[in-house]
Amino acid sequence: MKTGLERFLQDPALRAPLQGRRVALLAHPASVTRDLTHSLDALAALPDLKLTAAFGPQHGLRGDKQDNMVESPDFTDPQHGIPVFSLYGEVRRPTAAMLAPWDVLLVDLQDLGCRIYTFITTLRYVLEAAAASAKAVWVLDRPNPAGRPVEGLSLRDGWESFVGAGPMPMRHGMTMGELGHWFIAHLGLQVEYRVITMEGWRPEAAPGFGWPPERTWVNPSPNAANLSMARAYAGTVMLEGTTLSEGRGTTRPLELFGAPGLDTRRLLTDMRALAPEWLHGCVLRECWFEPTFHKHAGQLCAGVQIHTEDPAHYGHAAFRPWRLQALAFKALRRQAPGYPLWRDFPYEYETRLAIDVINGSPLLREWVDDPGATPADLHALVAADEAAWLRARQPYLLY
Repeated sequence: MKTGLERFLQDPALRAPLQGRRVALLAHPASVTRDLTHSLDALAALPDLKLTAAFGPQHGLRGDKQDNMVESPDFTDPQHGIPVFSLYGEVRRPTAAMLAPWDVLLVDLQDLGCRIYTFITTLRYVLEAAAASAKAVWVLDRPNPAGRPVEGLSLRDGWESFVGAGPMPMRHGMTMGELGHWFIAHLGLQVEYRVITMEGWRPEAAPGFGWPPERTWVNPSPNAANLSMARAYAGTVMLEGTTLSEGRGTTRPLELFGAPGLDTRRLLTDMRALAPEWLHGCVLRECWFEPTFHKHAGQLCAGVQIHTEDPAHYGHAAFRPWRLQALAFKALRRQAPGYPLWRDFPYEYETRLAIDVINGSPLLREWVDDPGATPADLHALVAADEAAWLRARQPYLLY
């Protein structure tokens, strides 16, 4: 399997249209070749490419910011002498000064296949800026490690945010290159856009189902530690809007959840009683953990870890992390109706309740908090959104 970056580096014909044009790069720590050379260094070494600027998204070009909502400054790259602009600092959209040094932006970002992962919002913003300023955007495409499955409620009108780039479900099942085509059509943009496609990506092939098993995993963000996290993330990311720990401050962030005093055995029993079919495709294990920072730091938490590592237990088509996590919230409400579950704090520059911002509407929270609402009620809403998205995305699939 070759990424778009690797094909671009190896084939001068793919670079020929850039002759005489100034080029910028949008990248992060996982923007590497198979031998783990960062794309900035690999592109700077090409004699036929005029690299004049770079951009870093959330967590920075080099991944120096550990937590969410920690901004990065602009700086000059000490090795290549070009400006590096932050799209997660004073601004999240490119300014006129940031657009000035280049003609074509190469986007080389490893995504996780989840609407809330902010790199796809950054892609939308640079496409809009490029359309408004007669600039070009090329995506050097990479695998979606979560594969093709679609899951979750679609974002509703009026709920767009930095973690909600458009009306898609939580797990969208597309690559960055494909999403670029969808954004352009959805927003009605007129922009020069090109995707340098991957070669040999097989999203339905075991055991990776989207992630080529021979490839080294490099964290695209500091808490995206492995493929198991990427698989669970479309569900566990909802924990950011709750008082439950998502495992930040542990060695397995966003693969587990818990809090001091939880009765996890009863929680799992209630989850299995409410909707056993929502727990297929993985193994759930009771565990204990003590976060070193973030929520419940220094406190012993009773928790549940979601295991998808063993091919004998992982069912790619059956695993539905968004439903699984929603079910955990519902079971907790049954166990402790008054539990202070929803965390009220400013989330990614939004003042609305974080769990609603994350889900792109209040629908999930309202279902959890309604004692009479059943899994069948939520499934009816979600299944309609999922079917609509499968139809909407079809014209833009490249693989």
